Amino acid sequence: MARLPRVCPVGIPQHVIQRGNNRQVCFACEQDFAAYASWLKDYANKYRVDIHAWVLMTNHVHLLCTPGADNAVSRMMQSLGRQYVRYFNMSYKRTGTLWEGRFKSCVVQEENYLLQLYRYIELNPVRAGMVDQPSDYAWSSYPINALGKTSALCTPHPLYLALGREPMERQSNYRELFKYHVEGKLLEDIRHATNKGMVLGNRRFESEVESLTGRKIAAKKMGRPVG
Repeated sequence: MARLPRVCPVGIPQHVIQRGNNRQVCFACEQDFAAYASWLKDYANKYRVDIHAWVLMTNHVHLLCTPGADNAVSRMMQSLGRQYVRYFNMSYKRTGTLWEGRFKSCVVQEENYLLQLYRYIELNPVRAGMVDQPSDYAWSSYPINALGKTSALCTPHPLYLALGREPMERQSNYRELFKYHVEGKLLEDIRHATNKGMVLGNRRFESEVESLTGRKIAAKKMGRPVG
């Protein structure tokens, strides 16, 4: 069966996950993380994708981004993936695939879920038991969004900028969001929408995306049709 094209409306944020094949390690040293981050910046600029938040884990990547052109996220991820695989295979004298097929993604309703995705992404190393605080992990956007570290990779989303008039006020209010973990139904909703390529938002937002793209994206009911 042919793959359906991704739902990728221009100007609407997306949550993206790229995993290593069979959850294998994709970043084995600091140089690997740095190389990926550098190419991510280059291809984001090339294809007009704003990167708002990210975390590079040892065997997968999370991004929160907004495309500024048609198919921008797909083009960015394809170019980035191929570039990094060439580098990784050459560095470790290996051949074959590195990534687990196509990346997974979902479009995100800004007013209800965008800042929740910021938290979900940057708390990943804490949920994984790698660090106690998100500030302890080097390869995420938390030091930029919460602590004011400068980065050419990060483009603040308007909702992030609305957290305060001045940078220090924004960063303080942003850190307040991290007093609580992402768990329960919110955690389930984020994972389900991303893994299934659906919409993370309410029914109104879902209808707006369907109208914009001309595609039905609501989850189909399981089981045999009645009648």
